Amino acid sequence: MATRAHTEGAVGDRYKWVALSNTTLGVLIATIDGSIVIISLPAIFRGIGLDPLAPGNIGYLLWMILGYLLVSAVLVVALGRLGDMFGRVRMYNMGFAIFAGASLALSLDPFRGSAGALWLIGFRVVQAVGGSMLTANSAAILTDAFPARQRGMALGINQITALAGQFLGLLAGGLLAAIDWRAVFWVSVPIGAVGTVWSYRSLRETGSRKPGRIDWVGNSTFAVGAGVLLAAITYGIQPYGGHPTGWTSPWVLGGLGTGVVLLTAFCVVETRIAEPMFHLGLFRIRAFAAGNLAALLTAIARGGLQFMLIIWLQGIWLPLRGYDFERTPLWAGIFMLPLTVGFLIAGPLSGVLSDRYGARLFSTTGLVLVAAAFVGLLALPVNFSYPEFAALLMLSGFGQGMFSAPNTSSIMGSVPPEQRGVASGMRSTFQNSGTALSIGLSFSLMITGLAGSLPHALNSGLQAQGVPAATAGEVSGLPPVSTLFATFLGKNPIGHLLGPSGVLDRLPAHQVQTLTGTRFFSELVSGPFHHGLATVFGVATVMALVAALASVMRGRHHKAGPTGPGGSDNSGKGQPSWRKAPSS
Repeated sequence: MATRAHTEGAVGDRYKWVALSNTTLGVLIATIDGSIVIISLPAIFRGIGLDPLAPGNIGYLLWMILGYLLVSAVLVVALGRLGDMFGRVRMYNMGFAIFAGASLALSLDPFRGSAGALWLIGFRVVQAVGGSMLTANSAAILTDAFPARQRGMALGINQITALAGQFLGLLAGGLLAAIDWRAVFWVSVPIGAVGTVWSYRSLRETGSRKPGRIDWVGNSTFAVGAGVLLAAITYGIQPYGGHPTGWTSPWVLGGLGTGVVLLTAFCVVETRIAEPMFHLGLFRIRAFAAGNLAALLTAIARGGLQFMLIIWLQGIWLPLRGYDFERTPLWAGIFMLPLTVGFLIAGPLSGVLSDRYGARLFSTTGLVLVAAAFVGLLALPVNFSYPEFAALLMLSGFGQGMFSAPNTSSIMGSVPPEQRGVASGMRSTFQNSGTALSIGLSFSLMITGLAGSLPHALNSGLQAQGVPAATAGEVSGLPPVSTLFATFLGKNPIGHLLGPSGVLDRLPAHQVQTLTGTRFFSELVSGPFHHGLATVFGVATVMALVAALASVMRGRHHKAGPTGPGGSDNSGKGQPSWRKAPSS
């Protein structure tokens, strides 16, 4: 069993770089697979012969997108705690093996239709379990392996690779789906296999282990409560009872209420149990609490940015430039690359500098830059000039890179060594929950914004092109979420909306060509979309500024000294903040 005798000085220089390389590969493939299906969804559903926009099939679409994120958000704390108890490397190695096996099963889906979709959703959940084991323990493994003076650099590389993986997944999904939809899952099999063998052969336990009992009550109340709450938020996107969103649905309201009650019970239980899974006492550490609050708000803002940019590019900007709707998913991923470039430039650099100057300066400045990028995007016209758009994307990526690496280092360096696994899991929970929350929040805000102006614009525009008033009224009365998802899936929106009515078969050829061309829908929806976009980005700007305020409150910097390994960002009293934390 690992003991406290494994200090930072006992870890050789070569081993820490091996740990960094392997854990970076692990979080990269885990986060790439978290987003790789988003762009490749059209090819996947064509491959299994299922129309996700047909009545009754929207649930398959939502769970294909969100199932991975929901599982990741729910399980990472428990898996981080298990890493503290049984060994972080052991849990990490097991995660790589599960991830590789699930990827193979996904690529071998033998079914079509609903059965094929359920197979994919089920093994995406299994894959998410493996990915959660990787992400929950990677930061703790690195914190164990690196001395405090290099921890920000190591965690910066690891964290920025993870965040960049979310955007690289969009590009990889578009490229691989153009070859074969199964290739989207094939790519993870050899990487997972190599990573599994490599981690089993090269990684070793170097940190403190804290044996104990599994907190079954805490695990169950948190897993069910968080799962029900996030699922209810997800289903709030769908229309209900004549409303464009489902927030008045008794099922959604019941899920929200049940989730809140269970999470409240979880918090009460965790304060009364001897060995809790969620160490609430860690929130007494100012750097830990402030860093996690900032991470949650930033994840919500970042997730909204990602999905709104995809819809903006695929539904409006690219079609206005003559790109067929079927080609827009791939090109949207390509045109969003400046965001990833900004991540990759700022992340490692700010990680290194924060080791010397502290996390607060870099993380706070980064969030201010993110807020400025949101304001800049709000000022752009819908049919923007790409150089300006690319510059704002790079600014946002740069700001997020400046924030993420120092913030992660500050969080992980503020806790006792024997609780780094659960701290890493808690950090990942806030980040993953923020991403899942962002989808429900941003789509709901966008749909609400569209609901006020899109029906009139659609109705008048369709009638102007010869569509009968009854059909135009019926189509314009459809929930905006259907139109949004049509553009999101690379489908021709007007063809999707008018197809069931048969109107396109009766109209003159020139009117059909106008209606189904690349410009008609994009010009029609640009005004209503910009109204919804202003709402989403306005809320995201506020969140980024509140996150910056939380970052300022993390406390001032002290250089690491001989008192312990956790002194990157302290509470201001001259000793590592974790030394004053309750052991809970």
